[in-house]
Amino acid sequence: MADAEQIVIVGASLAGATAAEALREDGWSGGIVLIGSEQSLPYERPPLSKGVLLGKEQTESAQLHDQQWYDDNSIELRLGATVTAIDPAAHTVTLDDGSQVSYSKLLIATGSRVRKLDVPGADLPGVHYLRTAEESQALTDAYAAKPRVVVVGAGWIGLEAASAARERGCEVTVVEPQSTALAGVLGEEVGDLFAEFHRQHGVQFRFGTGVEGFEGTDKVTGVRVQGGEVIPADLVVVGVGVQPNTELAEAAGIEVATRENGSGIVAGADLQSSVADVYAAGDVVRWDHPLFGRFVRVEHWQNAKDTGKSAAKAMLGQDVAHDAIPFFFTDQFDLGMEYAGDIPRGTSYQVVLRGDPKSGAYVAFWLSDDHKVLAGMHVNTWGAIDAVQSLIRSGKEVDPARLADTSVDLAEV
Repeated sequence: MADAEQIVIVGASLAGATAAEALREDGWSGGIVLIGSEQSLPYERPPLSKGVLLGKEQTESAQLHDQQWYDDNSIELRLGATVTAIDPAAHTVTLDDGSQVSYSKLLIATGSRVRKLDVPGADLPGVHYLRTAEESQALTDAYAAKPRVVVVGAGWIGLEAASAARERGCEVTVVEPQSTALAGVLGEEVGDLFAEFHRQHGVQFRFGTGVEGFEGTDKVTGVRVQGGEVIPADLVVVGVGVQPNTELAEAAGIEVATRENGSGIVAGADLQSSVADVYAAGDVVRWDHPLFGRFVRVEHWQNAKDTGKSAAKAMLGQDVAHDAIPFFFTDQFDLGMEYAGDIPRGTSYQVVLRGDPKSGAYVAFWLSDDHKVLAGMHVNTWGAIDAVQSLIRSGKEVDPARLADTSVDLAEV
């Protein structure tokens, strides 16, 4: 690639901005154009559901860099601009103002958007979603009045929103159609531990029921659940998952997986899509993972950083086989957790607990039928996650009894 060529990044996201930074660090001196629909400078999302919701941080603290950094690194930022079309044959993208930008390499880092509830009253004031910096600020401002909060969805975002609300003195009820918290990602045994932990902090749960609608006229006053009961609410937070923004890629003829197959832009281990010179990173990419031997898509912060860096290297012609182990962390009340690994949908597994959950510090492992570690998670057991990742990467069979035995060093399991 000649220096006169230009790399265009669609999505001024964490993945997109990380890729731009990595391009410069790896010696790319050609043009970089970073295009984003939001007016905000690229930012990280974890603080939005943690420090910002607690009222301890401002949304500006989540920014990756200030404007001067982009100027100093000759990265052209086009904020408040939306790419409406990609033309792979012409190597151009079209913006919503009708202008076109040429590229030699293109990175799609369009991320994902929240899934919306399609029920009566869904548009009432007081019904919040949490994805953008603007939404986070609106929610943290609303928490200050100590409203009665109903959270729809007991996933990660729902539980973080619930814990922040309780810490700020709100009455909180979580509504979840599954049997327990985090059932889809952690299973019932470990999910029950999180649910009980939240109960100990005053969070109420309504499991096994869905939302039929929101009550109110000028603003939300309640959440109507299946069976007709109305739970009083001054404020509602909806956290029912996200969906990757793949429409732009699909319209350009780039291969996209169906929702049944995990969704996302299909890419190889080098994060290049089915179309030459077009790559994908962050929430939107579903890539062929060389360690797992299957396609994976990950929606977490670390994945955005990792794939952004790897995509930059690949666009510069370096040999890339992106094999990072998915990683996630959360902070809820006095609980700090780190999780590593990936459990394919529908996989049977055995849960092994190391340590006593009642102590507030333990490690959980998910083992395959042949006793290989698929994933592991620590709660307030700092320093354990590296050993968890080593066990996953090794692919070796482990003895569940030794894994559970805290007198046996994890390196010796």
